[in-house]
Amino acid sequence: MYNFNNMIKMKKLIYMVFVSVFVFTGCTSDFDEINTKPDGFLKEEVSATYFITGPQVNLVAPNRYPYWRAHLIHADRFSGQVCFGHSKSWWSDVLGYKYSSGYTDATWGWMAGYLGGLNEFMKLVKKGGDYENEYMYAVGQIMKGFYFQMFTDTFGMVPYSEAGNPDIVLPKFDTQKEIYEGIIAELNQAMMTIGDAAKTGVGANDLADNDVFYQGDLQKWKKLANTLKLRIAMRALGADGADFAEAAIREAVKSPLLETEGDNCLLKKYDKSNQWGSAMYADIWHNFGAGSDWTISKELIDVLRDNNDPRLSKYAQPAKGGSVTFEKPEEGNLVGKHQMFVDFIKSTLTEAGVTFTETVEGDDTTLTVPGGKYIGQPVRLNGDVKSYVAYEFFSTPSEEVIQERGKGKIRPEIVMTTAEAYFLRAEAAVRGLSDENAQEMYTKGIEQAMKLWEVEAGGYLNLDIATLSGTLEEKVDKIAMQRWIASYTDGFEAWAIVRDYGVPKSLAEGVSNFDIFAAGDINGEYPTRMRYGNGAYNTNGDNLNNALGIQGADELNTPLWWAQK
Repeated sequence: MYNFNNMIKMKKLIYMVFVSVFVFTGCTSDFDEINTKPDGFLKEEVSATYFITGPQVNLVAPNRYPYWRAHLIHADRFSGQVCFGHSKSWWSDVLGYKYSSGYTDATWGWMAGYLGGLNEFMKLVKKGGDYENEYMYAVGQIMKGFYFQMFTDTFGMVPYSEAGNPDIVLPKFDTQKEIYEGIIAELNQAMMTIGDAAKTGVGANDLADNDVFYQGDLQKWKKLANTLKLRIAMRALGADGADFAEAAIREAVKSPLLETEGDNCLLKKYDKSNQWGSAMYADIWHNFGAGSDWTISKELIDVLRDNNDPRLSKYAQPAKGGSVTFEKPEEGNLVGKHQMFVDFIKSTLTEAGVTFTETVEGDDTTLTVPGGKYIGQPVRLNGDVKSYVAYEFFSTPSEEVIQERGKGKIRPEIVMTTAEAYFLRAEAAVRGLSDENAQEMYTKGIEQAMKLWEVEAGGYLNLDIATLSGTLEEKVDKIAMQRWIASYTDGFEAWAIVRDYGVPKSLAEGVSNFDIFAAGDINGEYPTRMRYGNGAYNTNGDNLNNALGIQGADELNTPLWWAQK
């Protein structure tokens, strides 16, 4: 098992040794002679394989600082699958929906700064690079595609075509259409390069275990590239000027996609890694007490519980239950809202099918809720109602999701899943863009999504939610809902699904009752993007302002290109 931090440090040290050999010998022509010495490095022992791991880890599981701020505070919560704002939380659930320069800057800083590490790897392996390897370069192109898809889907226009160019200090911001077309072009190049190759090379030129996604299996990388191509093309479909999308979808479904359980692209988490090398949910949950804890949303718990979904206990823990007394304030603007807040909590429990006991003494109300019930917390609750949102009344993440290092099985990070590939194939078939059987693809998607959590679909497949029926829109909505459910713990993708399809509808419509819910900075609308970080304004302000002139105001509710359908 890897200690990511020590491994990356070791590989940097090895690289420094290699560079020193070149510098101190004055010319590379002496390299072969130097390496005939017993204590030297042989040419065939040197490659760029050691420099792939860091960019892979940082792509989906960076250190705790951005992991907390980018993943949990923003993407996971914008996805509508988790909540703050309970009685023990440090924050109301307006957090993220109201601009915070610190949390926004942390997200922008991580994403904008990510390319440097990947770019260094690609420089080493590109044509003419120190460790030229066309197959490693193709892997780098696929990772680059993932990165820019997530980057642009978070902020909108970002530097792409000029990003990483050492001759351009202030890169322009490209439109999403340009970025999407560029990613697909690079993915096509990568797949063509890989062809029928199985590995990046032999010996030191084989990525092998340094590749923590696929252990150097190039055919899996090729399937991954094609599945990413299908995702991007499907997301662009119907957007203004996306004339490339339909052809790209038709191409993708005719070539190998992620197909088996072994094709899932996941980042395993290891006991010996630490939160400053590669973070995970446990680093937040267990390090700060209940103040940093989060609950599972009403939308997610309801769709799981109400359909007897086998994943329910894998995703969440039942509410602890207990007795909580809600005392009416003696003064202040909340006096008149006391009963409204109590009634709101009661209605939430009733909708969850919970039988609770109510005791009223004067103006105070005590609710007793039995333990063992799955109860989702409504999202985007404001600060006024926060003290009534009893932490013990709502479901929290499963132990598996928040497992501490060394104490049990740790959930891997999702990069991309076979389930998504089948759901995308189902949508292509429903839309008439492939000859495949839509129901068959949909069923396989559900089965693969269940297997990802080590459960079997069983009778779930007989339910209406697992049957593609109704109008085209209804069928597409069902597929989107399954994708949203399957994207649990992959907040960036779950959030994109809500923005793209408007599913779940209750999330996409935003909130309007501001006695209970938080308006945030966008008057209750659903967030369609994040604002740019101060670093973008401070270092590349002119190009950013040019982008805003095209994209629209730098606000959370400015729609992205592909969402303007």
